[in-house]
Amino acid sequence: MTIRVSEISKLYGSQKVLDQVSFEIGSGEVVGFLGPNGAGKSTLMKIITGCLAPDAGSVEINGEMVETKNPSIRSQIGYLPENNPLYTDLYVREYLEMVAGFYHLQNKKEQVLKMVELTGLKSEQHKKIGALSKGYRQRVGLAQALIHDPAVLILDEPTTGLDPNQLEEIRQLISHVSLHKTVMLSTHIMQEVEAVCNRVIIINKGKLVADGSIDQLKAGQFAQKQTVWVEFDRTPELEGLRKIPGLVNIEQTGKTSFLAESDNNLDIRPLLFQFAVSNHLILLTLKEQQQSLENVFQELTK
Repeated sequence: MTIRVSEISKLYGSQKVLDQVSFEIGSGEVVGFLGPNGAGKSTLMKIITGCLAPDAGSVEINGEMVETKNPSIRSQIGYLPENNPLYTDLYVREYLEMVAGFYHLQNKKEQVLKMVELTGLKSEQHKKIGALSKGYRQRVGLAQALIHDPAVLILDEPTTGLDPNQLEEIRQLISHVSLHKTVMLSTHIMQEVEAVCNRVIIINKGKLVADGSIDQLKAGQFAQKQTVWVEFDRTPELEGLRKIPGLVNIEQTGKTSFLAESDNNLDIRPLLFQFAVSNHLILLTLKEQQQSLENVFQELTK
């Protein structure tokens, strides 16, 4: 099941919330959707699910156009909104049976029992939703998103406000259901992305700024700088080291070791090697430093 987002733009008044965003998510991928607050993540997710119309561009799921006037496409999509709207006066099973009815499921009682088991709601199924903890409410939200067995799962901040134990349980649940579905989830928790996702899309101010694997992002493929750890056999002449063309920052980490930072358009390693040769130094280490996902995110969105 493929999601294809093509040149999506959206304006609220004079503010452009999304600006020609395009990407494609293949069947079986689990994609982390990142961006600072106000970047347009929730807006794009609403457009992908057919809850909101774009001002320009299109979304296709498995070749079928997603439109607000085409509700049939939603049978292929499971959606958990950021604020997880639930009917708190209903009992868990009562609510899930109601949702199953929306999709005209023939075996709705069986499917409700299956979702209760899958999402770990068995001990809470006879309680009113309003009496549940935040973690169990998120499970109810996931159960309603999964109850019609959709091929595409869109999760907007599914672990917000959960304690560490609840967080791990929801992660495991997402990992389990993602084995047979295409999943897109937004979050601000980088550990969650690394634990669950195999690809990351980052938007900033409505524009797509990165799309790749976690390893690609950490390796600096989308960053604006390159960081290299260099170690010499003796302390170099610092003034000369700082004058290497393209070097924007140099930090001494030991008597003879340094972190050198350059513009990402320039590979600083050959210049560091030439500096060592010219100054009769022996290079003990010359290694590109892998960045953390959090550092990459900050570099791309600040």
